Amino acid sequence: MTNHQDSSKKLLLAALLGVCMTGTAVAGNGPVPVSLGSAGSFTILSQTGITDVYRSAIVGNVGTSPITGAALLLTCGEVSGSIFTVDAAGPLPCAFTAPSFLTSAVGDMGFAYDDAAGRLSPDFLELGAGEIGGMTLAPGLYKWGTGVMITTDVTLSGGPNDVWIFQVAGTLNQGNATRVTLVGGALPKNIFWQVAGAVTIGTTAHFEGVVLGKTMIAVNTGASVNGRLLAQTAVTLQMNAITEPAK
Repeated sequence: MTNHQDSSKKLLLAALLGVCMTGTAVAGNGPVPVSLGSAGSFTILSQTGITDVYRSAIVGNVGTSPITGAALLLTCGEVSGSIFTVDAAGPLPCAFTAPSFLTSAVGDMGFAYDDAAGRLSPDFLELGAGEIGGMTLAPGLYKWGTGVMITTDVTLSGGPNDVWIFQVAGTLNQGNATRVTLVGGALPKNIFWQVAGAVTIGTTAHFEGVVLGKTMIAVNTGASVNGRLLAQTAVTLQMNAITEPAK
């Protein structure tokens, strides 16, 4: 057994047993964070497949369920983590067959989406009529009844315990070469984008936070993400760098 296989099997065992480490929580500004449950074990989780234009670089775990592992098109060398599939058709030789674990994770992804979507009493309603490019956003609960566009750089300003939840009833579209930037110690693990429509991250753009997508998440050529892509349909990649947030 190789060192990679040995370490990956240990990771799988820990995940299946629900092993985790917790510290003392310090309350921040904004809403209570969304609990991801076992979906938080994944950098990318999709129900209907992951396509990829080589070469992407994924830091963290990747999984698909209930679709067959044949629909997960990343190669072993593109993932610095483990690849989980429901059957033996996943990328060889690195994929692990773990249907029960994936079923739990997909269920938790759905619960997290519903939690974020169900938060009440937004601090900001229909901000910018859906255009948030050029803005600096404080922690809080944001709600739009339409789509959201990021056509120029947007900044999220807050501390390491502050939380942002964005409720988007339509699509989320980030323009090419634009950036979501965090300042003041804000952390991507505390930023949640709940999006009912498709999510598109533009060519060479940079995005921060956890995407809870009801449909497809498309990351265009050369774009980077510091966060998680949790999609109830497909995730499409094109030579991207996707890095799980620090816990």
